[in-house]
Amino acid sequence: MSRRSRLQAKQQQPLPCQEESPQELQAPEHLQTRKRKTAEEIKKKEDGPIAKKHQYEIKSCWPPTIAGGISPCIIIETPHKESVTTDFSRFKKYRFRNLFINPSPLPELNWGNSKDVWLNILKKENRYAHCKHFTLLHSSLQPHMRSILLDWLLEVCEVYALHRETFYLAQDFFDRFMLTQKNINKSMLQLIGITSLFIASKLEEIYAPKIQEFAYVTDGACSEDDIVRMELIILKALKWELCPVTIVSWLNLYLQVDALKDVPKVLLPQYSQEKFIQIAQLLDLCILDVNSLDFQYRTVAAAALCHCTSIEVVKKASGLDWDSISECVEWMVPFANVAKKYPVKLKNFKKVAAEDRHNIQTHTNYLDMLEEVNSGVASTAPGQLSPVTTGGIITPPKSTEKK
Repeated sequence: MSRRSRLQAKQQQPLPCQEESPQELQAPEHLQTRKRKTAEEIKKKEDGPIAKKHQYEIKSCWPPTIAGGISPCIIIETPHKESVTTDFSRFKKYRFRNLFINPSPLPELNWGNSKDVWLNILKKENRYAHCKHFTLLHSSLQPHMRSILLDWLLEVCEVYALHRETFYLAQDFFDRFMLTQKNINKSMLQLIGITSLFIASKLEEIYAPKIQEFAYVTDGACSEDDIVRMELIILKALKWELCPVTIVSWLNLYLQVDALKDVPKVLLPQYSQEKFIQIAQLLDLCILDVNSLDFQYRTVAAAALCHCTSIEVVKKASGLDWDSISECVEWMVPFANVAKKYPVKLKNFKKVAAEDRHNIQTHTNYLDMLEEVNSGVASTAPGQLSPVTTGGIITPPKSTEKK
């Protein structure tokens, strides 16, 4: 047979692929055995008693042509319906219940998500806790000592033209620090207070006073070395958590949301300076009372705003309803009655721009006002209804009634 005849006969023979599958030819014998065992195991699992307890999903990760037609699959157990229901109810109970109680009053922001910003503020509010019962940890201290110290810090802030935020940061540092200590002597209060103000000024002020000036205002009671040592003690006790949302920060936020007209300029004050200092004076008076620490800072600011405006403004600006602030509003009634007897005016400070005057902390005869508040509370007959519960919200006096 010639070479051409042999070639033609070879081409006429049937191809092996017509008789057997390509997968069986390509895959070795041990792989074919492995494939049959895998199929039998899966079938046993589907038919056996285990299938009544568990359900499985077979997720193919590779196409069937790879590895000789064997699909290396991963068996993933699907969660049971009971566990899914339980987990979801727990997630709903502890997350969503507190997530939508106070909807975000912030407008749509072009630099961030307003809901995320609002939730971060609320998270920080819950993180920095305070309590009025810190006096129980210090046997030699009385609540009025705190009032005297904070009144003095208010005066120091006005002398050095420090911002309101600086004072309220110092107040927060002092109150939280006292919760971490025990049996502090009253002779240490001035050092703790001036050091708290020293730390706050370095955080808030652009041109903070020198440490020599803070030591000078204590009239020799505290040296520079004392302040430096106490600074480290306070920072360690507070675990360097120095960024609370203060009462005056909440007030700024509420007034801005209420008066906001130009959303792109949301960070620039658009509210009345006169209204701000009027409410700020009420807050200055309230913070001297240790009972103010019974409430969250945002609640105190909302209650003060409620006394000077209306509950509708509070709902719009803070997202809080009357049930959330009613207790604080009623507690603040005597403070509001005394504060409206002392009208406040904007003060001019050297090297302070006119648009920033309302942010500078001022001082007045707060201790006398606080004594008047306490005497008024003592003389009030038990069960007598406050003006808030009978007639709504206390409004500021008319301009003709101001002296």
